[in-house]
Amino acid sequence: MKNTDIQISICGSAGDGTIAAGDILKRALAKGGFKVIAFDVYPPEIRGFGKCISRVRVTTEQVYSLKHHSDVLVSLDDSHAIPHVGEVRDSGAVIYEDTPISGVLEGSHISAHISPGQIPYGLPVREISEKETSGNRSRNIVALGYLAGLIGMEPEIFHETIADKFRGKAIKITDMNVAAFDKGYALGQKTFKLDDVTVGKAKKSRNKDATITMMNGNAAVVQGCMDAHIKTFFGYPITPATTIMEKLATEMPKVGGRLLQTEDEISAIAATIGAGYAGSRCATATSGPGLALMAEMLGLGVVAELPSVIFVSQRGGPSTGLPTKTEQSDLNLAVYGRGGDGQIIVLAPTNVEGCYKCAGKAFEMAEQYQTPVIVLLDLYLSNRFETVELPKQSPFTKTSNKAAKKKDLEGGYKRYAFTKDLASPRALPGQENGMHTITGLEHNELGRPSDQPRMHEDMSAKRHNKLLAALSHHDITIEKRFGDEGDVDVGILGWGSNFGECLEAMFKAREEGIRCSAMKVVMLSPLPLGPINDFMDASGEVFVPELNYEGQFANLIQGATARSVHSYTRVPGSPMRVEDMLVEIRRLAKIKKAKKIGKTKKAKKKAA
Repeated sequence: MKNTDIQISICGSAGDGTIAAGDILKRALAKGGFKVIAFDVYPPEIRGFGKCISRVRVTTEQVYSLKHHSDVLVSLDDSHAIPHVGEVRDSGAVIYEDTPISGVLEGSHISAHISPGQIPYGLPVREISEKETSGNRSRNIVALGYLAGLIGMEPEIFHETIADKFRGKAIKITDMNVAAFDKGYALGQKTFKLDDVTVGKAKKSRNKDATITMMNGNAAVVQGCMDAHIKTFFGYPITPATTIMEKLATEMPKVGGRLLQTEDEISAIAATIGAGYAGSRCATATSGPGLALMAEMLGLGVVAELPSVIFVSQRGGPSTGLPTKTEQSDLNLAVYGRGGDGQIIVLAPTNVEGCYKCAGKAFEMAEQYQTPVIVLLDLYLSNRFETVELPKQSPFTKTSNKAAKKKDLEGGYKRYAFTKDLASPRALPGQENGMHTITGLEHNELGRPSDQPRMHEDMSAKRHNKLLAALSHHDITIEKRFGDEGDVDVGILGWGSNFGECLEAMFKAREEGIRCSAMKVVMLSPLPLGPINDFMDASGEVFVPELNYEGQFANLIQGATARSVHSYTRVPGSPMRVEDMLVEIRRLAKIKKAKKIGKTKKAKKKAA
């Protein structure tokens, strides 16, 4: 059976239903058992202006990123779709409106821009929509139906998905849209196909202990929070993290949780740390500008050793920057952004399933190591849809708090006692004999302010060294290597949402005969230096691609290991191109080969 690997791009203006069509497409295909990766691009302008693009990659085998070239482009607005015709591969399809209602200026119709190697499919989208729904608002559904019929998708799963999409509205609306879909579908089936884009059969999962679903990174964070039994959430809206708060606002009240929208980010982090002090599993969510405002209160969380979880979805910066574009430029802020030596745990998931796992484990780590924990996403990962397998039973503990016992409270309770694991027994407010002092000042074991040099040195060591245990925290991937084993020509070190592109580039390099491997680093603070050094030892050249201008991860690695790497940075506001990374891998492989030849010649000369 031939494997399916098709990428479809739908392009239109805000208000054309571009994103809605993409949503129906990806949900229907996921329901049909396919693996899906999808990412939508929104305009920064208000509704009614700007370009929208929905890209959906559907496969039978697991893949890790979107492709640069799509197999099909559906145009709902030629002015926006024309610049993307060049992204359609040779022999790919372009679907468009071929009966405009008014005259078209020369060069403004998409048919004038389709290359000889691409296959045009024109149809009367508006006419069909108006016949079936008495208006043109279902043009997106007509085009979707045509696409489904053209490439052989099953219409029944689309009927179900359309019904789900319009659930809660009048049944007439659902019926009209299903009729519009079916009209487009019938036309697509009758169209003689000139391209080779088809959909095969999906492979059904056999994992009975998991539920297959499709969600984006922010939804996975919400599910992780719920399965970890979050109790309180405080937040302030900010793109692209807002949907975390919105979804939790719906789900938390169902299980007795409490959520409050605060007046700003400073209030949100202060309330979150206060809830952690009171013993509640608590979190907030923000983006770079909000995280900058939280720096001082996070320092209090460090010195007072209080648990809290902060979800940060990065966007283009600095300042307000590019709110609707993706970037990986808040790494420095997450790792270093506090006064003094304020180290905390920083996790950076690499895919949607990782968002779920990191979200739940962050609560465990925050309590067990008594520290703020940042989970670092970005807009690409927050908004990227993937089919994932989630466990039917929660894999997270209900509490990881090291509670103060009776013996700890006798003879004067030491809230910051030096223990073997460096995590002190924690009494909660109201616990008998558990009265203690909490302050932002340096303190002794009792919590009372102390500026003695030895005490500051000991407490600094305690706060840092207790975090090292997180590197072996149970049931979470801290780092992982993929690809060729042993010594390789090029080793790719990646993190966050960009790692999917790293994997795709690695696979292509190996197909070309380049010995290549890739390592994802999920825990950015503290760094897993042992595995990273082993990986660098095995790599002839170390390649570090990331979506920021300064090479923040490359600098972090070089500073921690005192070893050089090849930093590769881009800030397009969109995911990195696999093809561009592959060019750099080829270049580094040639450098490795030249060095090897040079060493051989030097050795022969020395032997002579």
